[in-house]
This record gives sequence, structure tokens and C-alpha cells, in this order.
Amino acid sequence: MTVPNQSEPMLELLQQAVQQFGRMADGYQRIADELHRANAIRLQSLFLAQLTRAMDDPVLAETLSGWPDLTEDKRRQLLNANAQYGLILLTHRVGIIDRSELLGHLKVLRGNAIFAEYWQRTAWAREHLPPESFEARVGRAVDAVMDERLDDLEEWWVVGPDSDSESPRH
Repeated sequence: MTVPNQSEPMLELLQQAVQQFGRMADGYQRIADELHRANAIRLQSLFLAQLTRAMDDPVLAETLSGWPDLTEDKRRQLLNANAQYGLILLTHRVGIIDRSELLGHLKVLRGNAIFAEYWQRTAWAREHLPPESFEARVGRAVDAVMDERLDDLEEWWVVGPDSDSESPRH
């Protein structure tokens, strides 16, 4: 005579609950990822608005550029180069352009003398970035493009722990 095991239905219920919690956690993670993405877009919008104001007002431009030796027009040009670069990075980060499109935009920027000057003047800032950060990896790609070391471009795309959240379509 066998006694029915009453723990089996409880185990099934427990397994179902664990699976449900897993699905809920996945849903919450997707929401958190979307919120992070929306916040990145909003933050970049605020940054670009600040750059725009600085380009329109020489007094404000001095607070953003750190280049005291420039004319107003040159400072505005370099701030605009910064804004253009930031927009390209944002379009990649939020998945509007993929890796190859990002590289194409970077190659186009390479031909612009104002961007080349901006890039040279901001080299010191990139030296302080964490090496595996998105900005540092892209910076190495731009360095390769600027130096025409196009064969080195593959090396910049080092997949890091946060590469999926930063480049959803690579």
C-alpha cells in the first residue's frame, strides 16, 4: 500500500511560482532598460540644449570650452563639432544606427578640419576615460579613423559588460 505524496503538488506550485517570478523579473529588466535609454536621450537633449545656448552666447561658451585662446567663432565651431559628435553617438546608443553606420559617420567627420581640430584639442579628456567605457572604445575608433589606420577599426569594438545596453544593433 502506497501513501500518496502530498509534497508533489506543492513542488509543482513552487516551480510555477519561480517561473512566474522569472518572467516578471525579465519584464522589469526590460522596463528598466527602456527607462535607462529614455534617460540617456533626455540627458543628451539637455546637454545639446546647453551647447546650443553656449554657441549663441560667447559668455556661456567660455564656461564650456576650456579653450581661452580661441576666437568666439572658433569656439562656436568646436562646440558645434562636439554637438555633432554627441548626436552621432546618441543615435548609435539608442539603436537608430548600427555599428557600420556609426563608423561611416565617423569617417565622414574625419574629413572635416573643424572636427579634426576639436578631436585634437579634446585628446586630454579622453585619456581619463575608463578604457572599456563606450566613449573610450569609440574614441579609439575615431583615433584610428583620424590617423587613417582603418584596419585598426575592428579592435575598438571590444565587447564589454554593458555593450548590449549601449549598442543594441551591433
